[in-house]
Amino acid sequence: MVISNLNTTLITDRLSIIIDSITEMKALRKQSNEEFFSDKRNPRAAESYLRHTLEAIFDIGRHILAKTARRKTIEYKEIARLLGKEKIIPHKLTNRLIPMAGYRNRLTHFYHEITDQELYEIINKDLEDIEEFVKAIRKFLVEYKAAKK
Repeated sequence: MVISNLNTTLITDRLSIIIDSITEMKALRKQSNEEFFSDKRNPRAAESYLRHTLEAIFDIGRHILAKTARRKTIEYKEIARLLGKEKIIPHKLTNRLIPMAGYRNRLTHFYHEITDQELYEIINKDLEDIEEFVKAIRKFLVEYKAAKK
């Protein structure tokens, strides 16, 4: 795999957004179901953190693929597929990232259909997949920096 001019600062900045958002979503999930739903700001906060997280994931993926697979404009689900195909993320994570791409599109284009309950379920059940993505990209960066030496 040939990598040209990978912008590691862009990647680490986006990883910081993801990590900060995960921290905030974990704080939200510490609330009971009743507490979470009693304040209408909680689901909106979860939605915002989740949207930022997914945008950052696919910004990272698009950048890496532009520099490794020479693909500039890629649909979100294709980003997920190609990250696995190029062995940037584990194959099993690829299969979980594809639905995240679909959910990103729902958050952006069908936001009016997103329920508070599904946001609560996501922050309580699905953050580990995002953390696995962060680990995979960190590993990729370590290997990239070692190869440049």
